[in-house]
Amino acid sequence: MSTNNAHTTSPTQKALRRLFKNKPAIFGMVVIALAVLVAILGYAITPDATPNANDQVNEVNLKPPGFKVQMLKVRKNRDIPKRSFFTKMLYGAENPYRLIPINNYDIENDSISVEVYAGENIKGSASAFHLADAVYPLSVTNPGIDSNLGQLTFSTENNQQITTNINDLKNQIEASHIYTHTYRFGTDGLGRCLLSRLLIGIRVSLAVGLLAVLISLTIGITMGAIAGYFGGRVDDFIMLIINTMWSIPTLLLVFALVLALGRGFWQIFVAVGLTMWVDVARIVRGQVMALREIQFVEAANSLGFSDGRIIRRHILPNILGPVMVVAAANFAIAILIEAGLSYLGFGIQPPTPSWGTMLAENYSFLLKSNNPFPAIVPGLAIMLMVLAFNLVGNGFRDALDVKTKLG
Repeated sequence: MSTNNAHTTSPTQKALRRLFKNKPAIFGMVVIALAVLVAILGYAITPDATPNANDQVNEVNLKPPGFKVQMLKVRKNRDIPKRSFFTKMLYGAENPYRLIPINNYDIENDSISVEVYAGENIKGSASAFHLADAVYPLSVTNPGIDSNLGQLTFSTENNQQITTNINDLKNQIEASHIYTHTYRFGTDGLGRCLLSRLLIGIRVSLAVGLLAVLISLTIGITMGAIAGYFGGRVDDFIMLIINTMWSIPTLLLVFALVLALGRGFWQIFVAVGLTMWVDVARIVRGQVMALREIQFVEAANSLGFSDGRIIRRHILPNILGPVMVVAAANFAIAILIEAGLSYLGFGIQPPTPSWGTMLAENYSFLLKSNNPFPAIVPGLAIMLMVLAFNLVGNGFRDALDVKTKLG
């Protein structure tokens, strides 16, 4: 019974079986799957859900992982429209409150007095806010505050008249507006949440890798298939292009494309993709040259099938294995190139969080600060993501190698 099953197992099933026995490849796939999930959820799971995770609290800059501080939320003096869950998940939403780190506070009558945090064992400056100003978006020009028998009557930014009890405001502030904020990965030089920027930065890395790989596969498979199938002068001409592209250093070519296309978000994807198709084309060309003389291709020719159909329907499906391997490797290379470009100032522009940009903004703290984490954290993220794609690529290579036997 087992012998019959062995004979009926397809090559694809055997390759998948070998792949799922490869523990490093499984680890890489788990890391990639988690990264994709985080990229999809985006601002729905970040502690700082403002666009680009750019809510700056300068009083708590360069704090280590696990730093905790008491925060006071003070309502901004304007109405901020609410966004739906999916809109917020994709684009973030402006924080309707200002975050003020404090050492202590005191509520007296209709105001709250605080000592603003200035550092460990450092006395901060004093500041005071009206209770209604901390809770409601009060009009700057006409607060309209009137105390009468413990009642407050005032107008909001949209001229709405509100009457409330002072004790209710006190309870609301202590319950909802004063809390302990924890920066689990610490903060950067501008007092932004490193964890939030790191999570949103996953989107940039995966988007660059995905689009760059799609562009490189489209160009590389087309050029390689045409060169390998037709040969002759067509092959010589395409190989001249490939060898010319091969002779130009990758970063130099990317710099030239970025300067030509601009430093926008999408231009980076196109620039990286246009530099990575050469490897794909060379591999596809070699595979197609090996397959075009096989009997099933000759049979298709004798039946009068067009060259395009033969390439598309009979040759390309048989070379997907090597293409998948090089695609996984190119994904890792694209992430590294984007990080390098952002680090040098040619990539994603601030305040958009990119791991390379985070390195560029914080690398000086490695030597000049007691807190090197703002530079170490994105560096480790880049290393882990590149390692994951390389492990998956190696797993595909071993799974597609019929000589490989994994116990």
